[in-house]
Amino acid sequence: MQENIINLIDENGQESAFEIILTLEAEGKEYAILVPLEEETEEALVFRIDQDEEGEILVPLEDDKEYEIVVDVYNTLMEEEGLNFDEDEE
Repeated sequence: MQENIINLIDENGQESAFEIILTLEAEGKEYAILVPLEEETEEALVFRIDQDEEGEILVPLEDDKEYEIVVDVYNTLMEEEGLNFDEDEE
């Protein structure tokens, strides 16, 4: 499943491998949820998938409202699949 593995370069020039675990649509835009392959973490990164002259590009989210919309859609999808990770649940 190599097509779901991508390498990203951070602001320090360090390259890291990530797996795209999910793509979803929210408010007419497409987003990718990524997790690092090398680190044991429960945190995921969220990117908007845009187009440029060379094809698809991943754009980091800088707007908190846009991020919250994507997280809400993600949580709804997980609930529909019976995978609710909400920490507030009893």
